Amino acid sequence: MTLSHRERLQACLADSPALDRPPVALWRHFPMDDQSPETLAAATLAFQRQHDFDLVKVTPASSFCLKDWGAEDVWEGHTEGTRRYVQRAISKPQDWEHLPVLSPFKAPYLAGQLACLRLIRAGLPSETPLLQTIFSPLAQAKNLAGGVELLAHIRQHPEAVLKGLAAIAETTRQFIEAALDTGIDGIFFAVQHAQAGELTLEEYKNFGLPNDMKTLDPAKSLWCNLLHLHGLHVYFNLVSDYASFPIVNWHDRETPPALIEAQKRFGGAVCGGVSQHTVVLGSSSQVRAEAGEAIANTKGRRLILGTGCVAPVIAPYGNIVAVRQSVEMAK
Repeated sequence: MTLSHRERLQACLADSPALDRPPVALWRHFPMDDQSPETLAAATLAFQRQHDFDLVKVTPASSFCLKDWGAEDVWEGHTEGTRRYVQRAISKPQDWEHLPVLSPFKAPYLAGQLACLRLIRAGLPSETPLLQTIFSPLAQAKNLAGGVELLAHIRQHPEAVLKGLAAIAETTRQFIEAALDTGIDGIFFAVQHAQAGELTLEEYKNFGLPNDMKTLDPAKSLWCNLLHLHGLHVYFNLVSDYASFPIVNWHDRETPPALIEAQKRFGGAVCGGVSQHTVVLGSSSQVRAEAGEAIANTKGRRLILGTGCVAPVIAPYGNIVAVRQSVEMAK
């Protein structure tokens, strides 16, 4: 029996023996197309129609949630499809204290992303789950001030930063609440500072976790939330604090834990198995080998086959197809 995308993901999350094959999903940036709701929606839908993944993760530029505060960025050809910030909204520590809470209906770029979600939902089959990318308050703060500046402000002006993070958290909470009405099935929550190379675990628990929890309150009603722990040497044990996330994704080919170790520590589904490096520079047979190894190691249970982060925009078409075909071969 062939399951629908929704049925397959739900069977995966329930670890059901009725699962027909492991779910699979890749997502990518669409540079320049991500500068308007209409073109981002069209590009996202075209990618899904081409590859028929089990979920659609919407990947706007990271600035979609920052431009209404005055941040500016440019496209310069980065292989992951990301843009470079050329104007920051925070230039001195005191600026954090004056960051306003934004309305998702009145702030043009936030409202534009809601419009994008409505277009995508209207263009997708109803059984295909749709996830909106949400950057954690600290991830947004990094791009508002700059990475080095944020860490310096946290350690030298913690109270000011906490005021700014509170405004970001409330703005993001309101955006998620508004996004519920667009028909999303979940959020992809991008956490970028829960790694030893950025903050200590104690610092993340003080500056990251409380604001994440405030932000995520409306998402508790969604069934397909996906937590992304970005970077190396991640604090994987934090997944227990994100109880409303049944799926976790991290750079499993580049940093511990391995998929099967993670499944011992996390009761939900793990998402990964194929490295970004292989998707870009490997052959299709190497892609299939990594995918096959991930499926074999997990026995295809509680696994969503994918990469540890976005598929780079320079990934060959044949390698993307190889990832998609790998789950069919696992039947």
